[in-house]
Amino acid sequence: MVLLIGLYIACELIANVTAAKVVALGAVVVPAGVFIYALTFTLIDLINERLGKLGARRVVATAFVANLLLAAYAQVSVWLPSPEFYEGQAAYASVLGQTPRIVVASLIAYLVAALIDTEIFAWWRERVGGYRWLRVLVSNAVSTGVDSFVFITVAFAGVQPVLPLVRGQYVIKMAVTLVSLPLIYLVRRGAGGLDRFPLDAALRPRP
Repeated sequence: MVLLIGLYIACELIANVTAAKVVALGAVVVPAGVFIYALTFTLIDLINERLGKLGARRVVATAFVANLLLAAYAQVSVWLPSPEFYEGQAAYASVLGQTPRIVVASLIAYLVAALIDTEIFAWWRERVGGYRWLRVLVSNAVSTGVDSFVFITVAFAGVQPVLPLVRGQYVIKMAVTLVSLPLIYLVRRGAGGLDRFPLDAALRPRP
């Protein structure tokens, strides 16, 4: 379990650092961090299965603090003076100097997209109904588009071309959504006994 939590936090940090590199896969252009970032969704589902919702939230909060620490220290390290023989200052600043902006962008995009996804999912379930996978697909199709646009705009506007990166991010995220649709049923099927996990019970407020 400790290894799983460590991998989740490590993937979050690696995604934010490597997002400064742009990758071209044919016509698709994305930040390099999007691939390992996609893995965090599966990891947090596994953590949720083992520790329950409150335990997973604490892990997410820990990763949030770790990202803030990364952004702050990366900026401090850019500001610290370097000796005359060090020739990599400009390259170092061009990569890690963008990290705080990327972290802020990811947090804003997550908040906006998550709220939109929640509203669309609830509306579809109450007004339309039907298959669970369809409402997941519809809500994700909208929210991942919003997430991609907000993140890329805040993180790269004025530095990289926005629209190609938005298009690439959306393609990759929707591909992950399609591949992971069967996992939705597996995770929910295994979630029935989550409330009985000892840690989840310990974290639950007492009446």
